[in-house]
Amino acid sequence: MSKMTVEVVTPERVVYSGQAEMVIARGLQGEIGIMPNHMPLVTPLKTAPVRIKTEGDKEVKMAVSGGFMEVRGDKVTILAETAELPGDIDVERAKAAKERAEKRLAEKYAELDVKRAERALQRAMARLDVSK
Repeated sequence: MSKMTVEVVTPERVVYSGQAEMVIARGLQGEIGIMPNHMPLVTPLKTAPVRIKTEGDKEVKMAVSGGFMEVRGDKVTILAETAELPGDIDVERAKAAKERAEKRLAEKYAELDVKRAERALQRAMARLDVSK
């Protein structure tokens, strides 16, 4: 099976760089699967797990928040605000953040920035999903 180069980059560092058979990410219209020789594409990404299938059943999962994915030739670049591999994730902290965000959304404070709470909830859920 042919491969493509995948890089996941944040403002701080290169989080992942390697060869892959497929990348699955969540764009604005839903999940997108990218395979080698995909047409060129630039798409914003939602805060959600990204799965990189390296070979066979092996895959690397990471929690990605914000940013976009660019596909050009046999290279996929994900530029993200944050990207965390399972080993980078503090599960207890993510659970606490999820509970805080859910509580804020349930209380529906008028002055609360609902969008901010929703983003915090999405980030926490992506982290917990990846850390499983």
